[in-house]
Amino acid sequence: MADLDLRPLSLGEILDRTFSLYRRNFLLFAGIAAIPQLLVLALRLTQAFFTDLPGRRASMPGQQFQSSGAVAGILLGGLVGLIVYLVAYLFAQGGTVYAVSELYLGRTTTIGSALSRMRGQLASLFGVVILNGFAVMGGLILLIIPGIYVACRLITCIPAALLEDLGPRSSLERSFALTKDNAGRAFVIYLLYMVLVYAAAMLFTFPFYFVIGLLGSSHPESIGTWMVMAQIGTFFGDVLVGPFLTIATSVFYYDLRVRKEAFDLQFMMNPSGQISSGTPGAARMLT
Repeated sequence: MADLDLRPLSLGEILDRTFSLYRRNFLLFAGIAAIPQLLVLALRLTQAFFTDLPGRRASMPGQQFQSSGAVAGILLGGLVGLIVYLVAYLFAQGGTVYAVSELYLGRTTTIGSALSRMRGQLASLFGVVILNGFAVMGGLILLIIPGIYVACRLITCIPAALLEDLGPRSSLERSFALTKDNAGRAFVIYLLYMVLVYAAAMLFTFPFYFVIGLLGSSHPESIGTWMVMAQIGTFFGDVLVGPFLTIATSVFYYDLRVRKEAFDLQFMMNPSGQISSGTPGAARMLT
């Protein structure tokens, strides 16, 4: 941002700053989200093309598959899909966090430089995401509300991991410390994000599946085309909505640091160097 404004923010100001950052740098954030998501789109289109649809079966009556081979193919495809999705997700998350950090601290960045900073960070960030998922699932198994509470307390673990160079466990502990007495604000951020996700699905994905449902019996040969359109619509929805949560959590992370650690004063004293986190044992901030 051209005007550096590091100060404690209300929830409304956090959301307003999130939308302002996204709107003013739309091509940057959309590009960071889109480039990794192209891998996911390519995989989804391949799966849609090879889906055993009624119309396709009719056009290839002599083609038979052994059941064991089909199961192996499904398992392999699922594994490949999971790997592709995780890589795309980690790159998009990390690139967006780095871009928000640069912009929020009055600097400039590009799509390439934001994504390139993820080199060497994938393994660590993967550990953060997995550990975060286990922690939230553990809370959900106990009861729904504890799981939601844990998710809210761990909302800033990814910015903490990347911007302070923390390991998986340390990043979760760091987020839990930062978000003390702020779980309610985190919950509102998650709630707004879910509203945007469902709105995007209704706009970009649901209409195509609705058409597929209507044409399923009367025009089975056209289902493949509509499946492809549905996957393209999902891609656009993910690219448009995906950056919101990461931008919001990054802004929230900086707000918590300003509130609890006087990060604004630290940054004013050392705007281009390494800045301590203000808590014992935490790693350095920004290089």
